[in-house]
Amino acid sequence: MPDTAKNQKQYPQLDSQKPGIGFPIARCVAVISLATACVMDLGIGPYPGKGTGETALLRKLMHCFSKGDIAVLDRYYCSFMMIAAMLSGGADVCCRKHHLRKSDFRRGKRIGKYDHLIVWTRPQRPKWMDEQTYQGIPQTITLREVKLTISEPGFRTKSLIVITTLTEDRKFSKSDIADLYGFRWNVELDIRSIKSKLNLEHVRCKSPEMVRRELWTTLLAYNLIRSTSAAAAMLHQVQPRTISFTSTVQFVLQEWKTLSRPQLMPLSVDLNDFALTMLAGIAKCQVANRPGRIEPRVLKKRLKPYKLMMEPRSVLRQRILEA
Repeated sequence: MPDTAKNQKQYPQLDSQKPGIGFPIARCVAVISLATACVMDLGIGPYPGKGTGETALLRKLMHCFSKGDIAVLDRYYCSFMMIAAMLSGGADVCCRKHHLRKSDFRRGKRIGKYDHLIVWTRPQRPKWMDEQTYQGIPQTITLREVKLTISEPGFRTKSLIVITTLTEDRKFSKSDIADLYGFRWNVELDIRSIKSKLNLEHVRCKSPEMVRRELWTTLLAYNLIRSTSAAAAMLHQVQPRTISFTSTVQFVLQEWKTLSRPQLMPLSVDLNDFALTMLAGIAKCQVANRPGRIEPRVLKKRLKPYKLMMEPRSVLRQRILEA
């Protein structure tokens, strides 16, 4: 966000950056629906400091999960306390195993090849948790550990280990768990849509209040677009996530211009028919199935050859005046 005194006070920049060079930065954690890609809720806080990490922000969003939900999480959230918190609310968990935990498929109750039940023991009470809450957490949790192998033509075979509370092997097969965790990549695409398509990678407001207002207004627009594509998907019997987000934005903006200028619309046009026609057009804008697509992480557009600012702007101005 812009480098102002108000933003720096509430969202300070990293300690590794010199004053006047870096930017205020905030950390955001969102709970996103797998079915519709809508943002259920968002936690925002300073980037550095205690109690501002991703797990701390997610603990404030536990109200988003209901009984019967399944939280598909990244490996950063794969901890005893986080899984216990999800289970206490009736939600199940499917996440990649944290890289610091060791796996031994010779132990535990064997279900199949590289598929077994394990028992995690409650760790010591963390500093941020009070004693009463800690005593209410179970001492052990039975989890299922599955090793998945990803093999695609032209790529090196990759293995990953998934931890889940879906322990019923007759109800949830190993392939079901693999498919479920495979959907986690969708959240990366959703975040890309919010940042790139809605220009939220860098906010423009100069005070924390307006920064939050800009953030929530953009997310409101994002959810309205996702809700529109979900309505189109429901009417035309397609999956909401198969509809292109960019195409939906273009449809909404174009028809918005038409609705805002009634003189351009024929008098015989009914608004309900107009909306249904728009939803039919949105439902046809489906994302193509492109398996095995390869895109190198490089930029084609050349950036301007300016040097990075390594000193405060006031110092640089003074140096120019003295030259």
